[in-house]
Amino acid sequence: MDNDFFAPPPFKAEEALVQLKRALRDLRALTERGAGWSFENQEVLQLAVGEGQITAKLAKKPARSPDWETRICRNAADVRKLQDDLKRRLAQWAEE
Repeated sequence: MDNDFFAPPPFKAEEALVQLKRALRDLRALTERGAGWSFENQEVLQLAVGEGQITAKLAKKPARSPDWETRICRNAADVRKLQDDLKRRLAQWAEE
């Protein structure tokens, strides 16, 4: 008996990265710079893809040399969680 019927489709990291970048471009507060994203000229996000996953380095707060937090996205839920967290941080940083 095959138990893979309910298994989610395999995570396609490259496709997910394209979709994530598109969603990030819609966030007017961010500026894309190569593999990184800036908020008010301070780099706050770095994205890399490899081995079927997206590795995101997210700044705890904008700074010249930020304190980075690494997130590994291995599925669509992880990517959504990263987006939600980033939106929350952007709103918080904009208030400060």
